[in-house]
Amino acid sequence: MSKRSIATLIAALVVGSLVTGVPDPQAEAAESRADGSPPPAGASSGLGVDLDTVTIPQLQRRMAHGSLTSSALTNAYLGRIKAVDPKINAVLRTDPTALRQAAASDARHRRGDTLGPLDGIPVLLKDNINTRDMPTTVGSLALAGSPPATDAPLVTTLRNAGAVILGKTNLSEWANFRSTKPTSGWSAVGGQTNNPFVLDRNPCGSSAGSGAALAASLSQVAIGTETDGSIVCPAGMNGVVGHKPSLGLVSPSGVAPISAEQDTAGPMARNVIDTALTLAVLSKNKTTRPGDHSSLTNDATRPGNLRGKRIGLWRLPSLGTDVDAVMSRTAEKLRTAGAEVVEVTPPYQERVSELEFPALLSEFHRDINAYLGTRKGPQNLAELIEFNRTHPAEQTCFAGQELFEQALVALPTTDPKYQAMRAELKDLSRRSIDETMTKHRLDAIAAPTNPPAWTTNCARGDNDVIPSSTPAAVAGYPSLSVPAGTVNELPIGLLLMAGDHQDAKLLSLGAAVEHRLDAWRAPRYLPTIGPDTTR
Repeated sequence: MSKRSIATLIAALVVGSLVTGVPDPQAEAAESRADGSPPPAGASSGLGVDLDTVTIPQLQRRMAHGSLTSSALTNAYLGRIKAVDPKINAVLRTDPTALRQAAASDARHRRGDTLGPLDGIPVLLKDNINTRDMPTTVGSLALAGSPPATDAPLVTTLRNAGAVILGKTNLSEWANFRSTKPTSGWSAVGGQTNNPFVLDRNPCGSSAGSGAALAASLSQVAIGTETDGSIVCPAGMNGVVGHKPSLGLVSPSGVAPISAEQDTAGPMARNVIDTALTLAVLSKNKTTRPGDHSSLTNDATRPGNLRGKRIGLWRLPSLGTDVDAVMSRTAEKLRTAGAEVVEVTPPYQERVSELEFPALLSEFHRDINAYLGTRKGPQNLAELIEFNRTHPAEQTCFAGQELFEQALVALPTTDPKYQAMRAELKDLSRRSIDETMTKHRLDAIAAPTNPPAWTTNCARGDNDVIPSSTPAAVAGYPSLSVPAGTVNELPIGLLLMAGDHQDAKLLSLGAAVEHRLDAWRAPRYLPTIGPDTTR
C-alpha cells in the first residue's frame, strides 16, 4: 500500500464521513431520538457528542474550532471506564499520564500545530503490546512485574502522532495459544472479559478486551493483534470494526508473539473511518490532516458506490442457519446497492487447516523464546511451562497448557520438513484467495466473521472453529470485519478479504459496505438471553 494510496483513501473516507449517513454529534446532543428513547450509553451532554457514534474527523473538527478539548474527551472516556467496565471487565489498567498527554495535545491544537488525525484521540492497547510505563503481561502472572524497557515501535508511532494512550485491555492469556480448550477473554491477570451485548456470552479471540471495550464505548479506537482471527472475531462478535493488515504493514517488534509468519497488530474501532485513520498512523504512512480533504473526493463512501463491484460470498454453512440467513440478507442489500454478489468456495482450505497448526507450534517455540529473553521472568518456553505448573492462579479457569508442551517438542524452524510445510502453507493460502478473485473477477471475498457468541464456560472452553479468518491470516493478506446484523441480540460480522497489500482498496470497499448495511448497534448489557444454542 503506497503512501499516495493511503493518503487518498483517508481523504476520501473523511469526505465520506461528512457527506453520508454519519450522525452529526451536535444534532444528537440537542435533539432526542425519533422513537423517544433516551440517548445511548455513550452520550455525554457535557461534551456535546455521542461517544457511541462520533468519528475522529468530527472530533478533530470540534477540537480545531475549540468547542472540544482532548482533556475533556479523555476525561469522558475515563469516566466511561469507571462506570461501565465493571460490567464487562475489558480494561486492565488506565495510564496515569493520560490526562497529561491530553493536555499536551490541547496545547498543540491551540497553536494550530497538530500532529495528524490521531492527535488527542484516546487509544487502548492490547496487553501484549510493550509499553515502557505500564506492565505488559500477555495476561500471565509470569510477566506481571516490571514493565518492558521500551515501547513497541507501534506505540512510539502512536505517541509521535499525538494519540493519548488511555490504557491496556485484557486479552486471552498468551493470545489463546496455551491450552487446547481455552476460554477466550480469560487471563490470570485480568480474569474474564464479558460480551457487552449479553454478559454471559463470550467476546471471542485473543483481542477480546479490545473488542468489548470498543462496543462499550470505553475508547475511540483500540489496537488488537492477530495470528488467525484474533482481531476480526472479537470485532464481529462485539459488533465493531476490525482490520487485520497485510503482514509487515505494522511493525511486529515489541509485541508478544505466536508466529512471525502470521502475527500482526491492527486497528479496531466502531466505524471504518476511524479504523482507516488509525491504520494510516500505524503503518507510518503520511496521512492527510482532518481539514486537508477539500480537493479530494471519492465515491467509495457515498450511497450507490457499490454499483459494479463484484463480491464473492463464501457462505460457510457450518456456522449455522441463523448466520446463513444474515448472509442472505447481506447479499440482498449489496445487490440492491448495485453490487454483483456471486457464490464462491476458496480452494485448498482442508490442506491449509491441516498444515497451519503444526507450523505455528514450531514458530511459537522460536519466537516466544526470543521475546521472553527481552523480559524479566521466565526466559524460555520450558521455564514458562514450569511457572504455570507451580502457580495455581494460572489454573483457575482452565489448567491445561497443552499447546506450550506440544510447541516445546515441535520441529525446529531450521528443519527442512518445517520449512517445506510453511512454504506449502504460504503458497496454498495465497492461491486460495488469488485464484478465487481472478476466476470470478472479484473486488473482495466476503464471509461470515463469527457465529453468535457462545456462553462463556471455563470447564467446556470455546466453540471457536471459525474458518473464515484463516485464508487471509495464513497468506498475510488483509481482512476487515464490519457489522452485518444480529442473531437473537448477538452481533454477526461480515469479513471482507482481498489480495496482498490491498488494504486501502479493502477499507474503501468496507466503508461502502458498512454504510449500506447500517448494522452497528449499541449494546444493552443483557445478563443473559437463555440457553446457548451454538453447540
